[in-house]
Amino acid sequence: MQKTSVRLLKLLSLLQVRRDWPGPLLAERLDVSPRTVRRDVDRLRELGYPVATVKGPGGGYRLDAGAEPPPPLFDDGQAVALAVALRLAAATATGPDAAEDATRALHTVRRLVPARLRHRIDTLDVAAAETPRSRPPVGGGVLAALGSAVHAREVLRFDYAAPDRDRGEDPLGPPPRRVEPHRLVARGGRWYLLAWDLDRGGWRTFRADRITPRPPTGPRFTPREPPGGDAGAFVAARFRGADGPGGPPCRGEVVLDLPAAAVIPYVDDGTVEELGPDRCRLALHSWSWTALAAAVGRFGAGFEVVGPDGLADACARLADRYAAAGRRSTGGLAPLPVTS
Repeated sequence: MQKTSVRLLKLLSLLQVRRDWPGPLLAERLDVSPRTVRRDVDRLRELGYPVATVKGPGGGYRLDAGAEPPPPLFDDGQAVALAVALRLAAATATGPDAAEDATRALHTVRRLVPARLRHRIDTLDVAAAETPRSRPPVGGGVLAALGSAVHAREVLRFDYAAPDRDRGEDPLGPPPRRVEPHRLVARGGRWYLLAWDLDRGGWRTFRADRITPRPPTGPRFTPREPPGGDAGAFVAARFRGADGPGGPPCRGEVVLDLPAAAVIPYVDDGTVEELGPDRCRLALHSWSWTALAAAVGRFGAGFEVVGPDGLADACARLADRYAAAGRRSTGGLAPLPVTS
């Protein structure tokens, strides 16, 4: 059984993350009896923590706000996970204010944890895959406004800057967009708003750095379910060229003259099946047959198309184009006519 002091800290941590805790559930989470939970609650009250008893079936507990609320408590795993998240936020922030806020939050967390955890936090080294400066900044106020509208389920109006036009350049530009905001989604170092466009009657994704909210927000709405029910998957599918969360429309299979171990490290969105020491079956999908054929060709090995015909036809067209390019570069025969 855990030591009493460790158990008390865990109990206090649980009470801070949920308003009401049924007594039996607390006992289960702490792996103790309900009687032990009652004794531990009494000890917390003796230490000055305002733990109230909640009446009802089985009874329960609630950590009420006092004159001096207790400081947030984290166990080792929570503290390290929070530090990693804040370091990532600082490294990938799309604006200087967001990066500074994340850094200050990390310093606050560092002061709240024991010395042994501070060392682990200080040795964390988190790098961003993309340079934050390559992404347009998004003001914290914009993200807060979008997040508030999503949470309140209120119609949002905003100006949306076109890719080739700065905001505010044309005061008589297009009318503001009217949407039912569903979710903020982070992808590739950018923030996107997934929303139902009321004027266009369909789901749209908007880059947050191009949004200028127009307060106040509009009436409340009943949220719609995005196709597939997963906002992140839906946005990712849109970037791959699909109309919904089902993935890109072009899916094909080939048999590669390479061992599976040599192919697997370079396949993110596909499957590899070992067929022998020097052969494997590769299944991929893409936004076009030509792109799929090119993806197979990048392995630099012989292959056989299993199907479908769209992939085989794309391979034939690419072969003609590469042959024609080779003839032109060497000054050889005239290129073959190419049909697209």
